[in-house]
Amino acid sequence: MSTTIEETPRLTDVPELIPARMLNEFAYCPRLAYLEWVQGEFADNLETLEGRFGHRRVDQESAAPLPASDERESKPADGDGQAAEFEPLHGRSVMLSAPEEGLIAKIDVLDLRSAEAVPVDYKRGKAPDLPEGAWEPERVQLCAQGLILRENGYQCEGGIIYFIGSKRRVSIAFDEPLVERTRDLVRAMRHMAAAGAMPSPLIDSPKCPRCSLVGICLPDETCLLRGQEQGDGKREVRRLMPARQEATPLYVQEQGASVGKSGEQLTVSRRRETICKTRLLDVSQVCLLGNVQVSAQALREITARGIPVCHFSYGGWFHAITTGLAHNNVELRIAQFATANDPAAALRLAAKLVDAKVRNCRTLLRRHREADPDALLPQLARLAGKALRAADAASLLGVEGTAARLYFGGLAELLKGPFRFQMDGRNRRPPRDPVNAMLSFVYAMLVKELTVAVQAVGFDPMLGFFHRPRYGRPSLALDLAEEFRPLIGDSVVLTLVNNGEVTPESFISRAGGVALTTAGRRAVLKAFERRLETLVTHPLFGYRISYRRILEVQARLLARTVLGEIPEYPGFCTR
Repeated sequence: MSTTIEETPRLTDVPELIPARMLNEFAYCPRLAYLEWVQGEFADNLETLEGRFGHRRVDQESAAPLPASDERESKPADGDGQAAEFEPLHGRSVMLSAPEEGLIAKIDVLDLRSAEAVPVDYKRGKAPDLPEGAWEPERVQLCAQGLILRENGYQCEGGIIYFIGSKRRVSIAFDEPLVERTRDLVRAMRHMAAAGAMPSPLIDSPKCPRCSLVGICLPDETCLLRGQEQGDGKREVRRLMPARQEATPLYVQEQGASVGKSGEQLTVSRRRETICKTRLLDVSQVCLLGNVQVSAQALREITARGIPVCHFSYGGWFHAITTGLAHNNVELRIAQFATANDPAAALRLAAKLVDAKVRNCRTLLRRHREADPDALLPQLARLAGKALRAADAASLLGVEGTAARLYFGGLAELLKGPFRFQMDGRNRRPPRDPVNAMLSFVYAMLVKELTVAVQAVGFDPMLGFFHRPRYGRPSLALDLAEEFRPLIGDSVVLTLVNNGEVTPESFISRAGGVALTTAGRRAVLKAFERRLETLVTHPLFGYRISYRRILEVQARLLARTVLGEIPEYPGFCTR
């Protein structure tokens, strides 16, 4: 069993003010509000982008400040001694707070008429055919804005929701039931955050496919894994995320090259000659191998978009990553450090990772060996079971080392390409043969992918559960890489050798070490990216997604395990 929710340290300080937009999310789905407000998660989809586009005008703040409520009551008199009619004012993107109500909001449009204030909230879709005029989350958000205006001294009896899709204004009255419902949700949301327990996911809800955070929430996957614990049996798991990511990494290995920005494109140039251009929209990572520069303008735009810059030595050693501000999910990092500091909890996670690695090693050999004269497959099966029964970290490390020695002996027999590449076990620092040179380079690329994944989830990539902390080593990324080394790294090398995609000219040998040439690295990177984009059926969830997506899913399932939401980490073991 993993560290439970009660055992895991939690954040207990709740922000004083709840944003009205988060109250909308809480009314729609409490889990969504927890992910966004407590853990700081966010992701765009088509609907959020359309909504932002629809708000582009009202998001521009008013040039002049709004008058206070007491200023509005003292109206100048006309020549007959009568109060002059008040001229309406409109404010855009007005930020107001109400400490007593515990709310804060940015009001899209504020219509001030005499002593009455009318908030106007813009929504991207069409007006629903409902007696209330709008869905409850939208009415609650608008009512929260009304409560804020009341606390600031304005009279506010109702508001307006403007539906962009149907260009229709719907009036919402702030009656007593709506006000009480809004205040009840404020209290419930504050209690949720103080308790520090993520609400359960919705079950088979039609809301999930349209949610931008569905790939982070993993509602069906979490329900399935928790259902296994309760004995409910398997449910059908919907694939609610795209099978592949549209954006892909940009690799730059031309020595002396420079990465710059031109409009919405990244440009790679050398000696004032443009090598390539690519849209920022199509870039998920920028990977720099060796002496490659990045302009300040490009770096600012890249990090602002959440695109990591991964730095490698010329030989392919992954040594740094440049990103924007750290992920907001402090709760996960607290739980990660507590789990790593608990030897028993860390051992349970490490054992699952090693078990998955050994079983995947066995699967790769079983698929490619015509016979098993030395009984490697039964030996690896026994070692996988032994990993789960390891009494301590040292015993687990011994099991993993024994399995690796047996596995690499069998892997060498699978090299049957047109060029006679051979390997005598695993060696590195430096690699002494072409096969090990490719393995080291592919493993570095795999660790890079998982460093990006765990950091995006909210983990600290430097603190692992199997690999002990060491200066400059992304231990958690190395932990997760274990189960994918045979499925991605070793498979890529087998493909390169057996299909003749690399030749002896793809390598250079110096001082007893072997390294890839520029052309050799290019061939390996192409094969590596092909493998990551390969669609495979997830053995637990049954849907087909790419290996790159699987890396992200497994990182998020590890987070769910560390936070105590699912009972144990489900290693990825292909059939």
